[in-house]
Amino acid sequence: MTTLDEITAAVTSRFSEVQGSQFRGQSRLMVPAEQLLETARYLKQEQSFDMLIDITCVDYLHYRGATDRFGLVVLLANTTESLRLTLRVMLNEPRPTVSSLTSLWQGANWLEREVWDMFGIHFEGHPDLRRILLPEAFTTHPLRKDYPLQGHGERHNFPVIRRADA
Repeated sequence: MTTLDEITAAVTSRFSEVQGSQFRGQSRLMVPAEQLLETARYLKQEQSFDMLIDITCVDYLHYRGATDRFGLVVLLANTTESLRLTLRVMLNEPRPTVSSLTSLWQGANWLEREVWDMFGIHFEGHPDLRRILLPEAFTTHPLRKDYPLQGHGERHNFPVIRRADA
């Protein structure tokens, strides 16, 4: 049985720019954006992380001491050994971009579309990167910290659909 410490050591020795850490008993790897796909492929093929649990994002715009704007979070699981690992990728504007993981896990398709829709993170190589939660006419990304709480008025431009008409 392999431990997360052994996996972290194997990944950091293979990918010199990847940094491992632990917080409250949870292991995580800080991965440069340009190495995400290669690192995830290694974890899936060589370390048996066969399940993509989630992909989400954090906007650090007003976070004290933050040096990067966005933190992409990829949660993986090794279901045979009951291991969980977090990959974190720090991204910045003007065009935060990372490689798509859809070639490794088909379930990444909708997860990446949600992150694109809400935060505006671009996933290179994604087969269908378009909005999944908001209408195509929506022009901004509402989970960014610089998005106003009341919106930009875009909701007033959409037709009202009443329950009886739906």
